[in-house]
Amino acid sequence: MEWERARLAGGSARGNIASARDTMHRSLMRRFLALSVILFAAACAPRPQQPAPAPPAPVQPQQRQSSLYGLTPQELVGHFGKPALQVREGTSIKLQFRGSRCVLDAYLYPARDGQMRVTYVDTRGASGADIDQAACILALETPG
Repeated sequence: MEWERARLAGGSARGNIASARDTMHRSLMRRFLALSVILFAAACAPRPQQPAPAPPAPVQPQQRQSSLYGLTPQELVGHFGKPALQVREGTSIKLQFRGSRCVLDAYLYPARDGQMRVTYVDTRGASGADIDQAACILALETPG
């Protein structure tokens, strides 16, 4: 029976699994302690800072392309006929052309050559909702 107790107790005389005098045990404990200190220190370290993402480029409103940009008032009248509305504000002019399906507002400002020219065009359906510029131009060019 003594032999069996010695076997179950790890072979030590006092019945302990590992003896404090055992050099292998001391070496393992020191390694464990050193590893624990390193892991603890690593856990306390601040996380590396990631660079802040660059802010997205500012979205510029897209000016819809139109063959009307740069035209003079005379060229607009020649193209669409007499405007339904003409408004003068300061040095600018707004010409409005109306059809059965849409309304087109052309805004003219003085150009470098001194002539009034179209710089912005706004189109909307009869209900007031935005409509494709090309579709409105086509509808005004072919009334019916």
